Amino acid sequence: MKEKINIKRTIVLFLILIGCFVLFFFLWLLLGNAPLQKDIVWGVSFSQKQAQLLGLSWKETYLAILDDLKPETVRIISYWDLIEPREGEYFFDDLDFQVREAQKRKIKTILVIGRKVPRWPECHIPEWAKGLPSQRQEKALLEFLKIVVLRYRNVETIKAWQVENEPFFRFGECPKITQEFLEKEIKIVKETDNWKRPVIITDSGSNRFWVKTARLGDIVGISLYRKAWFREFHSYITYPFPPVFYYKKAQIIKKFFGKEVICTELQAEPWGPVLLDKLPLNEQEKTMNPEQMRENIEFARKTGLREFYLWGAEWWYWLKVKQNQPEIWQIAKKCFLK
Repeated sequence: MKEKINIKRTIVLFLILIGCFVLFFFLWLLLGNAPLQKDIVWGVSFSQKQAQLLGLSWKETYLAILDDLKPETVRIISYWDLIEPREGEYFFDDLDFQVREAQKRKIKTILVIGRKVPRWPECHIPEWAKGLPSQRQEKALLEFLKIVVLRYRNVETIKAWQVENEPFFRFGECPKITQEFLEKEIKIVKETDNWKRPVIITDSGSNRFWVKTARLGDIVGISLYRKAWFREFHSYITYPFPPVFYYKKAQIIKKFFGKEVICTELQAEPWGPVLLDKLPLNEQEKTMNPEQMRENIEFARKTGLREFYLWGAEWWYWLKVKQNQPEIWQIAKKCFLK
């Protein structure tokens, strides 16, 4: 009987110690301040599809971003369904334009490649590939990756490949991406590029600890959102984490994996219950407005991270030219001033 009591006490004590450790770990993550980063690299993401969704000329929008905002670096997306609309037939004109215009201006570029890439529905699979058995679809995707990297591997302004977008974060209308298949994607990208450039693997900034991501990527890219619509709660939620939360998680990744963490998606547009083209302007303002934009940029500066890609440039341009509201465009522009 005494032995059973002692075993129970030992188990209870062990659980208490584990609980205390978890509590102190989370307190450590949330307390303190990150050192201010002096030379932040400010970039911007661009999506041809998002510009078109908002009723904009995507080329006009893209050139305005490059020529008026003058970002230091740009993240652009190779959409599988746009580039290979029919199996084995490739249309590169649009992506060539984006790569070439950045190259003309000597703007460094991250090229996103894969099946799950930015913008809803997240997975952009050609119609001809949607009904294929998973193994055949994956084989076709690997061939697509190889074709894209072969085409652009000699473009000096491309500084990194981003393979897939938040592959381990279940969001969007997408089949599950296994670690085994993601490793195949990374391998074929690196081999085709002759191991010249790093591969970025991205993850949710707030909801995960980036460990799996850090094991696979040369660089860890994270998303950072401050206010968003949560379908589960049927309401808008402000993320409670302070800037130091992201800094300390990045330090853990640096210490144990030797990998740098950058922010590939800093919220600078609304996140509501429906897509932006269906979201009324007054509803958009609940999660993004000039004040919130400034707050998000200042928040980013306090995280200690050194590289950020603002998310929402197409929307800023839409506000400017369609709504005669240029203020957010001007706020973004200040980020890129040297």
